Amino acid sequence: MSRKQENQVSWETFTAGLWRENPVFVMLLGMCPVLAVTNSGINALAMGLATTFVLLASGLLISLMRNMIPRQVRIATYIVIIATFVTIVDYTIQAISLDLYNALGAFIQLIVVNCIILGRAEAYASKNRPIKTFINNLGMGAGFTFALLCLGVVREVLGAGALFGIDLFGEAFQPWVVMVLPPGGFIVLGAWLLLFEWINQRREAAKLAAVEPS
Repeated sequence: MSRKQENQVSWETFTAGLWRENPVFVMLLGMCPVLAVTNSGINALAMGLATTFVLLASGLLISLMRNMIPRQVRIATYIVIIATFVTIVDYTIQAISLDLYNALGAFIQLIVVNCIILGRAEAYASKNRPIKTFINNLGMGAGFTFALLCLGVVREVLGAGALFGIDLFGEAFQPWVVMVLPPGGFIVLGAWLLLFEWINQRREAAKLAAVEPS
């Protein structure tokens, strides 16, 4: 494989998680944290970064050990590895900010059973080289963080009139309280899914129009 082809594969491997295989907007994975912690931009960003770290670290270790892990105990081994890095994240967030730790609540520990992480471990990290796994998981983590921020920013701006805790509209703004409540998560997620699907359909239509003879 030429260097140009390797670069192309690496770029496609990274961008797959951002758009074509976005874990939230395409595969609809990890819905619990997506709906539960995105009532503010800070919470969304923190959960996205925490999940990305666990995804990268566990995927890299599983890829390095892929030929040493017995097939019969592979899932149990993956869970132990993932749980180790989740514990690191849990104590790190607790040390950095107790307010953030309390806001994220049990969803930090629930990263262990996040379908995105366990799915990438089984379907990708256990079958690919560490570098390729790292690039793919970085794209998946970025795509997940992007999706969380899409919801968190909209919900915080409309529900609190602020962005990352910074007031935007002053005292005259009437916040849409429903946006920071559980129903607001479903409303905003549905709107983003509609927009995402509309953009994909437009892109597919443009591709078909480009290949059809005039």
